[in-house]
Amino acid sequence: QAFYSNRAQFALGSCFRVPSPAMSDPCAQFKDMKSYWDIPGMKAGVVTGKVAWNLLQFCKAKGFALPAFNCTGSSSCNAVLEAAAKIGMPAYIQFSEGGACFFAGKGLPNDKGKLQASILGACAGAHYVRNVAPAYGIPVLVHSDHCAKKLLPWFDGMLEADEAFFAKHGEPLFSSHMLDLSEEPDV
Repeated sequence: QAFYSNRAQFALGSCFRVPSPAMSDPCAQFKDMKSYWDIPGMKAGVVTGKVAWNLLQFCKAKGFALPAFNCTGSSSCNAVLEAAAKIGMPAYIQFSEGGACFFAGKGLPNDKGKLQASILGACAGAHYVRNVAPAYGIPVLVHSDHCAKKLLPWFDGMLEADEAFFAKHGEPLFSSHMLDLSEEPDV
């Protein structure tokens, strides 16, 4: 459990630390900003780390949420990017384990305990979004959706891809990951 906790912390960074009641409102700095483009470091394309976190805080300060869409191929990614660009808003593109497998191709092996096609599809999707999103002129977060315990090989494969991408580019491949252990019994 500690192994996955540490890996998840790497994936999410310190973004989800809950402030104590004595702390000031973490979103206050964004209340007077006119646009998400005013966030330092904001760019068209995939955003990660502090920029992604600040975008979420900006949204909270302004009273709206970013939509998240599960994508299963380049056409659904393009549809999300095109719609977000038309309304001038950022969006989440996310991949479920099954959707990621479909992105890679259902004819590829996806053995239980390995989930190699799901890993390949999620990473291919993230790379695809990284390549085309800047052309749409909007910020995008790339996210993996609901990874249950039985899907941990998929989670591990994406984290390995994050680490490799980080070593080359100074940021992870994905903006965020969701480790969902809600089906597990409390210990």
